[in-house]
Amino acid sequence: MIMKKFIAAMLVAIVPTMAFSQKFGNLNSSEIIPLMPEYKDAQTELETLSKQYEEELKYMSDEYTKKVEDYEKQRETLPENIRQRREEEIMSSREKADEYYNSCRVNLDAKQNELMAAINTKLLKAIQAVGEEGQFICVFDMAAGVIPFVNATLTTDVTEQVKAKLGIK
Repeated sequence: MIMKKFIAAMLVAIVPTMAFSQKFGNLNSSEIIPLMPEYKDAQTELETLSKQYEEELKYMSDEYTKKVEDYEKQRETLPENIRQRREEEIMSSREKADEYYNSCRVNLDAKQNELMAAINTKLLKAIQAVGEEGQFICVFDMAAGVIPFVNATLTTDVTEQVKAKLGIK
């Protein structure tokens, strides 16, 4: 009986201490990601790719416009079969430009997803390393918007630690 009272007293003393020693962290990834060199490189790569697509689209658009203008100038003097063929060429040219535009959008989105996946993976590894080193139970990302509330006074902001782990000042 004395032993049970002793164990109960120890539990009463230890359990609250254990509860207060649990550490939770928080960070804001939207402050970190733009500072990562990989993010800046990704933005540069996407801008370069986008400019290449824009140049090709401009070329296709100029070709389309030229065909339309030429057709408009000659339409009244062209025989019916040539006029129909030119109209089909113009429509085909427009359809190709539209298809290319859609293809460019898909390719840009895929490239952005690919580049951001690598950045997010690197960030996640840094967050996990900080969490393990700091012995945090959990680290919440305030930018994710998944957690409706995190009391910042009861958690530790680990944003600077994660930046340091990534080599960002």
